[in-house]
Amino acid sequence: MECISVFDMLKIGVGPSSSHTLGPWRAAERWIKELKETNKFNKVESISVDLFGSLSLTGKGHATDYAIMLGLSGANPETIPTETIGDIISKIKSTNSISFNGEKDLPFTPETNIVFNRKFLPFHANALQFSATINGRKSKSTYYSIGGGFVVQEERKISKANKIIFYCTFPYPIETGNDLLKYCNQLNKSISEVVLENEKSIRPIETIDFELNRVWNTMLECMYIGCHTEGNLPGGLNVRRRAFDTYQTLKGDLPYNSPQEWLETIRKTEVKFRQILKWVSCFALSVNEVNASLGRVVTAPTNGSAGVIPAVLMYYMVIENHEANFSHIKQFLLVAGEIGSIFKKGATISAAMGGCQAEIGVSSAMAAAALCELMGGSPEQVLVAAEIAMEHHLGLTCDPIGGLVQIPCIERNAMGAIKAINAAELALDTNPENVKVPLDKVVATMWETAKDMNTKYKETSEGGLAVGVHLSDC
Repeated sequence: MECISVFDMLKIGVGPSSSHTLGPWRAAERWIKELKETNKFNKVESISVDLFGSLSLTGKGHATDYAIMLGLSGANPETIPTETIGDIISKIKSTNSISFNGEKDLPFTPETNIVFNRKFLPFHANALQFSATINGRKSKSTYYSIGGGFVVQEERKISKANKIIFYCTFPYPIETGNDLLKYCNQLNKSISEVVLENEKSIRPIETIDFELNRVWNTMLECMYIGCHTEGNLPGGLNVRRRAFDTYQTLKGDLPYNSPQEWLETIRKTEVKFRQILKWVSCFALSVNEVNASLGRVVTAPTNGSAGVIPAVLMYYMVIENHEANFSHIKQFLLVAGEIGSIFKKGATISAAMGGCQAEIGVSSAMAAAALCELMGGSPEQVLVAAEIAMEHHLGLTCDPIGGLVQIPCIERNAMGAIKAINAAELALDTNPENVKVPLDKVVATMWETAKDMNTKYKETSEGGLAVGVHLSDC
């Protein structure tokens, strides 16, 4: 059974895409580690990278080439000062060389050493192959970025089944919604409590709290930056940042000097009923505008859908419960992470495999479930909330204009957050015994829909809005 931690679903990284940016970045790190473990690193004379499938078709717009260069340079996506990214890339381009893992200079011309191949490899739509010349001979390694920053290498014994196998050590292994409910009933615990027991089996509670707090602070800082940054997004579409404008119409006059003080200021601001949707949309837009400009975000479960969960959690803290504290944040993130893992195990969180239903749909389901538990929902109602949110995202395509994670991606986060709140409210008024479509059925349906979906609607920019609207029109 696949064993996925909450911290696998909620990763800190750099935008704009978990599968096209964070995944390739981590793949470069893993390749360097592989070279070192096999005593090849010091013998490398030159390197190159081939991109395949969706990584090739939308790689430029998703900054895949930047991510690879940063990964090969030894930068860490969790800690790199994002304002230095441009300087690092400019130096590589101007010198036609790269500091390989920050240890040795190698010749490297991005235009020729990163090759965009349009063909797809059979194992997964997001493939990249690293090549190193050692003593005049090529050594190659192929990696697959399977969504949400997850990276795997193809194994011959499982490649035909297109499956990735993990061995689970959790005391309460969960693959489906039914598994989760079984443990909740057996242990008489809420979903977040069951998930916490699993997490405690692999790391101390102090580490869990520290890391969840780090995740939340990254989300909060991201929203803060997005709400306080004016101008247009990079990439050529000249999309104006809207979170700043919306925030200016909503903010009060109370002073603040940090993201934490900002949160408390918002909680003290009188919010009129008609402003609630604007606040939620503002929070979601802010995150994905930061994501689109290569800022630091949390995959939730992906970068392209990173705004939904922070926006819904902020909704709870700003609108529903002004006394909410870290214990509520922790509860929310634990539930959200587990619901996301169920979708990853039973379907996919990769837009290149399943369209945007795999990103915004899953993030909306995660947020709906988490909000439902915080608002007093039973485990059964929590799963109902997740099911409702996903049911109304089924079939959503991924068709980014210009291959950029901007249109329609940024707005979709606002829509996904609103749907999540609505789904949680509907679930709280639902008797689970009357539900006709259980969560596991909608997960299975999502996967069937993903397999049936035309490839041009799966993060290739070859269909939908991506061909209906051209860069020249913008």
